[in-house]
Formats: sequence, C-alpha cells, structure tokens
Amino acid sequence: MDRKLFILHEIYGVNAFIKDQALIFQEPNTDIDCIALYPNNKIFSYAQEEEAYAYFMNEVGFDAPLETLTKQLMIAIQQYQEVIVIGFSIGATLAWRLSILPLHRVICVYGSRIRQYLDVKPSCPTLVLLPSLEKSFDIHAIKQKLDHIPFVQSVQFAGEHGFIDYYQPAFHQESALAAQRCIKNFL
Repeated sequence: MDRKLFILHEIYGVNAFIKDQALIFQEPNTDIDCIALYPNNKIFSYAQEEEAYAYFMNEVGFDAPLETLTKQLMIAIQQYQEVIVIGFSIGATLAWRLSILPLHRVICVYGSRIRQYLDVKPSCPTLVLLPSLEKSFDIHAIKQKLDHIPFVQSVQFAGEHGFIDYYQPAFHQESALAAQRCIKNFL
C-alpha cells in the first residue's frame, strides 16, 4: 500500500517535536512530509509562544494556506492509495478544514480553533483529539458538537493544550501515550 502522510505543525513551526512525529509514523511504503507553513522554515521557541501566535495570525492565518495545501493534497491523491493529514494545534484546525477533500484519514490534535469551523462536514474518517482543559473556551461543549458530525470521532485526554508534546510544559505523559495509541489504531 502506498501512503502519503502530511504533518501540519503547531505555531512554533517544524520544530523537533514535529520532526519526531514524522519518525513515529515512519513505516515502509509511507512517504511523510512535514509541511512548513512559515517561509524559510522559520521556527519559534516555546518561550516565544505569544510572538509565534501573533506571527501565525498576522502573516499566515487559517485561510491563506488552504489553497496551497489543497493543491498539494490533490496531487498526492493522484499518486498514492492513501493520503492522510495529521495536524497539531493550528495545523489541526487547517487539517479539519481540509477534511472535506477526498482523503483517507484526517487527524486533528488539539485544534482549538476548530470551534470556529463547526460548519465543516468531513468527507473522510476524522479523528479529533482534545485536552480536558482549554483556557479560552468550553472544550466539553465543542466535543458534544463534534460528536454529532458524521465521520468524526472525538476523544478527550487529561491535560491541557499541548499535552502530547514532550518538549512543552503542558506535556502529560499518560495522555500522550494514550493519544499516540489512539492515532495508530485510527490509522
């Protein structure tokens, strides 16, 4: 089976965590691309969270990358039996918006802005992994809405936004391991 896996990063860019994720999902007959949403592969440190968020919102946003990403995915769909998108945080929100394409699977890991795009109706099996705590909104209300959308499976894990990223202070080891198992089973 020929499979193409696209990984969309958090606000920090294609950092060590995202590169580690590519290694975790590496398998024979699977090509993996970590898509850099920032020019010149710009990377922010975790200490630059506010600056990274402002940069993403002001310089990239949730609309501009969609056309380019859609083109990349449509080309891959012609070349591979399975095309899968995994996104983290902002990347998860973009992955959610791309789930309307004829993809094999979409995985969204703590994409808090998905709440702004609940009108999206995925056309493929879509897994949404959520933390139990979000600072700026009611995560449980969003989960309830997601659970009523066809093709969507949402799973909540103990911890905060960033719980799967072992480089972040929000890392939650038990939840991270359970989330990785959940993703592998979904694939």
